[in-house]
Amino acid sequence: MYTILASVYLIFTFSPLVFTMATNNRLYKGSSLLVEDSSALLISPNGTFTCGFREVGNNSFTFSIWFSKSANRTVVWSANPSRPVNGIGSSVVLRKEGNMVLIDHDGEIIWSTNTNTPKVSHAEILETGNLVVVDYNSDKLWQSFGYPTDTLLPSQPITQSTKLVSANISQNSSSYYSFEFSDYGILSLFYVGLEVKSIYFPDSDTNRWNNNRFYFNSTQKGFLDDKGQFLSSDNFAFQASDYGSMIKRRLTLDSDGILRLYSLDESEGSWTISYQVLAQPCKTNGLCGNNGICQYTPVPSCSCPPGYKMSDTSDWRKGCKKKFRLICGDKMQMVSLPHTDFPGSDYNYTMYISSEDCQDRCLRDCSCVAVAYHQAYGICYLKSQLYNGLTAPDSVQGTIFLKLPQFINVTNEYIPQSSWFYTPKAPKLSCNVKEVWANFSDIDFKSQGLGKLVYLYGFVAAFFVIEVLFIALGCLFICRKEGEPIEVLEGYKAISDQFRRYTYKEVVKATKNFRDELGRGASGVVYKGTLNDERSVAVKKLEYMTQGEEEFQAELSVIGRIYHMNLVRIWGFCSGGAHRILISEHIENGSLDKMLFSEEDDGKLLGWKQRYKIAIGVAKGLAYLHHECLEWVIHCDMKPENILLDTNLEPKITDFGMVKFLHRGGSRTKVSGIRGTRGYIAPEWAYNLPITAKVDVYSFGVVLLELVTGVRVSNMVIDGEEEELGVRRLVEVIWEKLKRDEYWIYQLVDARLEGCFDRAQAEAMLELATICVEEEPDKRPKMSYVLQILLSLDYEADSF
Repeated sequence: MYTILASVYLIFTFSPLVFTMATNNRLYKGSSLLVEDSSALLISPNGTFTCGFREVGNNSFTFSIWFSKSANRTVVWSANPSRPVNGIGSSVVLRKEGNMVLIDHDGEIIWSTNTNTPKVSHAEILETGNLVVVDYNSDKLWQSFGYPTDTLLPSQPITQSTKLVSANISQNSSSYYSFEFSDYGILSLFYVGLEVKSIYFPDSDTNRWNNNRFYFNSTQKGFLDDKGQFLSSDNFAFQASDYGSMIKRRLTLDSDGILRLYSLDESEGSWTISYQVLAQPCKTNGLCGNNGICQYTPVPSCSCPPGYKMSDTSDWRKGCKKKFRLICGDKMQMVSLPHTDFPGSDYNYTMYISSEDCQDRCLRDCSCVAVAYHQAYGICYLKSQLYNGLTAPDSVQGTIFLKLPQFINVTNEYIPQSSWFYTPKAPKLSCNVKEVWANFSDIDFKSQGLGKLVYLYGFVAAFFVIEVLFIALGCLFICRKEGEPIEVLEGYKAISDQFRRYTYKEVVKATKNFRDELGRGASGVVYKGTLNDERSVAVKKLEYMTQGEEEFQAELSVIGRIYHMNLVRIWGFCSGGAHRILISEHIENGSLDKMLFSEEDDGKLLGWKQRYKIAIGVAKGLAYLHHECLEWVIHCDMKPENILLDTNLEPKITDFGMVKFLHRGGSRTKVSGIRGTRGYIAPEWAYNLPITAKVDVYSFGVVLLELVTGVRVSNMVIDGEEEELGVRRLVEVIWEKLKRDEYWIYQLVDARLEGCFDRAQAEAMLELATICVEEEPDKRPKMSYVLQILLSLDYEADSF
C-alpha cells in the first residue's frame, strides 16, 4: 500500500505531462504548457492578462501575452513573433535546472529565458502583464518587461538596451519601424528598410532647441504611468486625452510606423486612440518605398511618379522602379510635380537662383535624378535618390522637378496630387493594384473611433493653420529691408532667428577693417570683431578657395544643419561680389593646442577632469556631425587647433571650411579636393581610397592620445627611439608596454599632472585610441560607440 502511494506521489511530483500548473498564474519547475491544450494558460491575479499559445496562422502559434477582456485578444508581448511554432507537439517547459524554453514539435528550442540556475522557483504572470521567472525570495531573474516587442505597458520601462519594433505588415516584408533611444540619447522613431535607416521623429529638419529634448543624457529611460502619462529622460512627454486612473492602456508601435497610445473600453472590449505621435501618416518614412509618393485622397495612399512603376504590385514598401534607363548624355526633360517633396538625399544646395537655372543644373549633372525648388526663397536642392516622397496642397511649398528621358510622354502619365475632398482616378500603375490604404496599414480606423470625417476635418484644420503661417512668413520676407535679418532655410524651415546676412560695410566696421587677426585656418583668415549689439565674434574671411561661391554655398548648407553645444555657433554671413565671409561666436580661451602643449608655467595647465571632459565634448560634436545631421558631415581636419575652449573649458569644434557631405545611401562615396593635417590624416588619404566618416574617427584617436600624454604624437619618443613611428605602430608599442608593466601608464600620462589622473579613464582613452587608428576604416568604431564608452566612465554625469 505504501509502495503504491509512493509511486503515485512520484508521478504527480515529477511528470510534466500530468502536473501542468500549481495555480492558474504560475508555472513551476518540471511543468509545461502544451499547444494542443487550449486551457493551458497563465492568468494574472485579477484576470487582466492571459499568457499562453495564440494562433497566428494556419497551424502556427506564438507564445504570447494578451489582454483577456479585449474583443480581439490584443497581444502585448510574444516570445517568438517572427518564428511561430507548430500547432501539434509544441510546448513551453520550465525545466528542472531553471530554464524556461519554447520547444517546437521537432524538439528545436525556439526561445529561452537563459535562467539556468537552481535558484529558480517558478514563472508567473503578474497583474501588470509582466511575465517573470523568480527565485525562492521572489526576486526576478528574468522578465518579459525587459524584452518588449511592439507594445509598452504601464510601468514597463524603455531603456537604452530595449526598443519597440512594429510587426511586419506581411511575411514578405523585411522592413520595419522601431521606437528606441538614438545614439544621442533621444527617443526616436526609426525606419529600417532594405537600403536606408532614417529617423522620422523627431523631425530632423527641426533643430534640437525646438524639439525641447535633452541630448546625450547619461541615463536613458522612459515609461508610461498608470494614469496615461509618458515621461522620458530626454524630456519627451505626453499624456492620454482621457488622463486618469482605472483605465487599461497600451503604447503600441503600429505597422504603419505611428506610435499610438490606446485605452480599453472593458465593457465592449474595444480600443480607442488617446494619443498618437505623428498626426499625418505620410510623414512616416518608407510607407511607399523607394521613389514612391504618399498622397491624401483624402485617406493616405501611394503612387509612383511619372516614368516609374511599382516594383511589386503586392507590396508598396518595395517602392517604384524606373521604366527607363537613365544614360548620361541622353536628351532629358524636367517634369514638374507641384506641392511635392522627397526630404533628404540632397547632395548639393544652392540659394538665390531661378527655377530654370535650378533645373538646368540637374540636366547637366549625371548624378542628379531630381531637384527640389523652393520658389519663395530661390533655393535649389539637387537629389541623387528619391526617398519618402509626399505631396500635399498648401503644406509642401516646394516643387519637385523630375529628370526623365524626352521619349516619355508625360501627358499619359499620372501626376500624384493630394486632395482633401474627393478621390481622384486611380493611378495608372497596374491593373492588379488594390486600394493602397489597405496595403500599407492593417489598422481599422473606424474601430478605433477615428471616423473619416474626423480624419478629414483634422487635416483641413491643420493645413489651414499651416497656410496662415506661410502667408505670415511670406509677408515678412517681402517686407524685409537691406541689412535687416533674413532667414536662411534648410529643409524648408527657418534655422534660427539669430542667423542673418551682414553687409560688407557692417563686417568692416565690426572688425575695424580686419585689424585683429585671431588665426589662419584651412579656408581663410579669422579676425576678431564686435557687433553693434556688443557680441564678440570671430569673422572668417574665406580667401583660399579655388571655387569660392560653391565652397561658400557648402558652408551655408552646413550652417542650416548644425546646432550643437560642442560645435561653434555661426551667427551670419556676408556675400557680395568677391566677398564671402562667415560670422561666428568668439570662443574666449582659444584652441586646445595652445593650452595642452604649452610649456609655460602660466597656471593654465589642463587637469585630468578637464581633459576627459574635453574628450567627451569633442566626441559628442563628432557623433552629432556623423549621425544626427540630415546629411552626413565629415570634418576632415580634426586636430587640437580646431577644438576651441570656452570660459568653462567646454570644447567647441570649429573650421568647417573643408567639410563635405556623403549621402545616407552611399557612405563609400569618394570625396576629393580636401586636405588634412600631417599627423592626423587617416591612411586612406595617402592610398586615394574612398573617404568616409572614419577619417574623423582616426584623427580623434590621435587627439585622445595627445590628451593623455600632453605631447604632440609627431614629437613623441618611445624608449629613446627618435625615428618617426607611424601613429598606429606608436599606439601599439605603448599598449604593449602597458600590458607588460601595469605601472608604465604613470610614465605615459602627462608628467605635469604629477600622477593626479583616473587610471580607468586613461586606460579607456588609450584603448579607444588603439582601435580608432586602425589602418582599415571598417575596423574603426563609429563615433557613437566611442562616445558611449567615454560616457560610461564619466562619474560626474547626471542621472535620470
